[in-house]
Amino acid sequence: MEKAPVITVLHGDHAPEPEALARVADRAELRLTRAAGLPAALRGADALFVLDFGTDALPAAWPQAGALRWLHMGSTGVDAAMFPALIASDVVVTNTRGVFDAAIAEYVLGQILGFAKDLGGALLRQQRREWAYRETERIAGTSVLIVGTGGIGRAIARLLRAAGMRVSAIGRRERAGDPDFGTVGTDLHAELPNADYVVAVAPLTERTRHLFDAAAFAAMKPHARFVNVGRGELVVTEALVEALRTGAIAGAALDVVDPEPLPAGHPLWTLPGVRITPHNSGDWIGWSGAILSAFADNFDNWVAGRPLRNVVDKQLGYVPG
Repeated sequence: MEKAPVITVLHGDHAPEPEALARVADRAELRLTRAAGLPAALRGADALFVLDFGTDALPAAWPQAGALRWLHMGSTGVDAAMFPALIASDVVVTNTRGVFDAAIAEYVLGQILGFAKDLGGALLRQQRREWAYRETERIAGTSVLIVGTGGIGRAIARLLRAAGMRVSAIGRRERAGDPDFGTVGTDLHAELPNADYVVAVAPLTERTRHLFDAAAFAAMKPHARFVNVGRGELVVTEALVEALRTGAIAGAALDVVDPEPLPAGHPLWTLPGVRITPHNSGDWIGWSGAILSAFADNFDNWVAGRPLRNVVDKQLGYVPG
């Protein structure tokens, strides 16, 4: 009888319930571990399922991964796995692309509507019991630049286009006539002056780290708002703070920040026009079960010798296409 594969599951504070992984446990030996136990749990393991989204434990534990053939990230972003030894290895990396797309798109639309309709100001006035008439903005007809053309960016584009916004994007390759993005350009600084809203959703790679620096914010319209649902490290935080302080841009909605979590004394907490959420834009009720189900589906492919879904190009740092 063929030996069952060994699957290591790296989790955070809470381990998945056994029944949630029953489809895998029936055909594999599962090793559930937190970061401290990862080196031991990797010895002899055939596959690794990473459920600890904030982990930095992989590089140090990697010498024990000599038998590893497959690494599945429970997140969409795979930057935690993109260190030189793994990139150079034969280990196949996959991610959980698709689970978070619609929820993040709804979050972005909600933040844009919040800016336009001054919902934060309305709540403050309600708390002060202040009846103060004012006019608000429309979003229909305004322009949005989406930086990142993967599945999440595409879901955002579809929803914002349906709300009447004029959508364009920045990606790796120029093209026109895209059904969701319209025009895709490659020169960020050339496109920023045209946008009323800028949405950052690019994966974190060496090319995109600190993409939004002082020059990028200086290129934006003074009334533009910036929404980041990608990674905090896409932004030079000090440059963002300065742009908000000086009025170079009108506001920012940040689901991801650098550093993360944001320290209590950080100026971003109190700058006007800033909305901060704790990296939960994609975390809809039921998302954790969907992640486990997506892994089980890919496990079915793996044990059957079928092609895996959402294979990451380790040189690019994301799933192409």
